[in-house]
Amino acid sequence: MKKTDKIVEQEETPGRRLPGGLMPQAWRQLQYEYEETDAKAEALAAHYRVKLHTIAKHASRYGWRMAPRAAPPPLMPLPDPKQITQNEDGKTVSAWNDIAHPAQRAPEGAWSTWLFQGGRGAGKTRAGAEWLAARAEATPGGVFALIGPTMHDLREVMIEGVSGVRNLPGRERPIYEHVRKRLSWKNGATAYAFSAEEPERLRGPQFEAAWADEFCIWPKPTVTLANLRLALRRGTAPQLVVTTTPKPIPSLRALRAEPGCVTTHAATDVNAAHLAPTFLSGLHALYGGTSLAAQELEGLLIEGDGALFRAEDLARARGAAPAELERVVVGVDPPAGMGGAACGIVVVGRARGRYYVLADCSAAGLSPLGWASRVAEAAKAHGAHAIIAEANQGGDMVRSTLAQAGAPAPIRLVHARYGKRARAEPVAALYEQGRVFHCGAFAALEEELMALGASEESLFDRADALVWALTALAETGEGPRLRRL
Repeated sequence: MKKTDKIVEQEETPGRRLPGGLMPQAWRQLQYEYEETDAKAEALAAHYRVKLHTIAKHASRYGWRMAPRAAPPPLMPLPDPKQITQNEDGKTVSAWNDIAHPAQRAPEGAWSTWLFQGGRGAGKTRAGAEWLAARAEATPGGVFALIGPTMHDLREVMIEGVSGVRNLPGRERPIYEHVRKRLSWKNGATAYAFSAEEPERLRGPQFEAAWADEFCIWPKPTVTLANLRLALRRGTAPQLVVTTTPKPIPSLRALRAEPGCVTTHAATDVNAAHLAPTFLSGLHALYGGTSLAAQELEGLLIEGDGALFRAEDLARARGAAPAELERVVVGVDPPAGMGGAACGIVVVGRARGRYYVLADCSAAGLSPLGWASRVAEAAKAHGAHAIIAEANQGGDMVRSTLAQAGAPAPIRLVHARYGKRARAEPVAALYEQGRVFHCGAFAALEEELMALGASEESLFDRADALVWALTALAETGEGPRLRRL
């Protein structure tokens, strides 16, 4: 005899009262109303004069099931129509390639590490999740890794968050196995979740690609990154994506300096359309022009004590170039070789005692003729009156290479007789006086300026080129000596 049969038999015993003081017939009626009507338990308790918890205990004991009154609300809102599209077969797919801003798109060409450095809310998580999901969908049986600061961050932001891997419009929603900490796609691809708090757990497994989020707040970034790189040994060309808001830590500087690392950058403003209307205005009112805003909103790598250029001075140095400029020069800091350092190429103009940074055309990995041609193109594009090139690395080779590339303006070679800090101090004073204006977004240049004087480990190719150009335009006796060719 089943338990439910015993219950019915007890309830049908003549004269027997069940808990709550009701006759069995009354309990059967109450059960019917509980399961089949829209009556709420509170209303039934008041009508039959029994306590609410008595009904709850009775329902639990005898397995009453309240019929659903309406369809449950969806777990997530319907996808934004702008974020999805239809493919040739009429299937709904992601429109990410069409809506992502440039910093959110994976770099073109061959690369081993992609660093997306941005301010808060710049779309870093979405970029990392989209990249990993696309790789998984295109790689049947592929094995990937996700690494977050903590396991809580991994689950609530990278996996289940509004921009997490499981909530991407137009993409498959993979199954997340909490016990195994694993995401599984229908094509057999899997992605395992790891916390940066436990770097040793990365020993043993192997992956063909990985996404690492908020690298700068990892407890042990250097050790964890080293173990992760050793695990990226599957496939033909393993890749790593790192998304983070920057902090001035040695691990980030070392990552940025790696030959195979390509960096994209975005300030919070770039993604303003997807943020609360008052978010940016409120934070700019509170922290605008401070080092905190430069780091957290602009996504810039700033330095600490000893820096010559202040974040507030650079934040104030925004403006458009006047219609006419008295003089335009191109500052050039040639690289010592083809690997590592970039060739600093910065165009600056002067008008009525003020200076306007017109373009940062710096580039790395170019041959001597390659960077010289880039200098010539910048000089032609902006109608430069002179090219100011440092000659410490190369001497006459710099002059002959620029001439071979067809430099359209007179070339002046300059020689550094003092250290970088001493050469940059007069230029920093111009910024402090509010006499220099940046006519565009020059994030990499501004990062170097804020590191100048505070860090000896960084490369200052762009900053050096700017200092040479501004010094030549200011024509101060304190600047470097120039030699006309």
